[in-house]
Amino acid sequence: MTEQEHVRPLTPASALPSSDFSDNNKQTLQRLRRRRNRIKCLICIIVTSLVLTTVVLTLVFMVFRVKAPIIEMNGVTVNGQDSTAGTQILLLGTNISMIVDVSVKNPNSVTFRYSNTTTDIYYKGIVVGEARGPPGKARAHGKARMNMTVDIRIDRLVLEPGLVREVSVSGLVNLWSYTKVSGKVKIMGIVKKHVTVKMNCTMAVDISRQAIIQDVECKNNIDL
Repeated sequence: MTEQEHVRPLTPASALPSSDFSDNNKQTLQRLRRRRNRIKCLICIIVTSLVLTTVVLTLVFMVFRVKAPIIEMNGVTVNGQDSTAGTQILLLGTNISMIVDVSVKNPNSVTFRYSNTTTDIYYKGIVVGEARGPPGKARAHGKARMNMTVDIRIDRLVLEPGLVREVSVSGLVNLWSYTKVSGKVKIMGIVKKHVTVKMNCTMAVDISRQAIIQDVECKNNIDL
């Protein structure tokens, strides 16, 4: 037997199975991709939320900053006073009413909604007249006007001993009015700001000349 007959070619080593390994790698890569995508989406949602929150807060505190509404006294008139009767009718108890014409001016960029308004008339610290107005609203940069009728309580007025002397000397009755309007401003349906506006006015009623109102001076006070 020759040397060539004893030499046989080596059997090639069998190849390792690679399909399972490749599938595992693909699944791992897919999981990593999905995880990275979820993280990216979460980051985008957080960033977007922060930007929206910043914009809303900026609008609320800068652009839509709540400004105090203003009450304006347009005029006061007196009914029930006869020019020929003068002081006697007032002192004998004739019914007298005052029509108070006021406006609520809203300087805000949103609507100001208010509840019932109140007006009280005082004479030397005594309430001699009261009135209640209906709720309403003043639109953005607008004005709401209302008339309130105040019935003067003559029985309370004549209890003040200085009334006769004041009328006989000057022909004037010095009164003081107090008007209160409470409401709220709602910004973007999120922030509610409660506002109370008060107005104090002094006035003189000249009963010797058909109860003409004169020397009206008013001052606003605001609670935010």
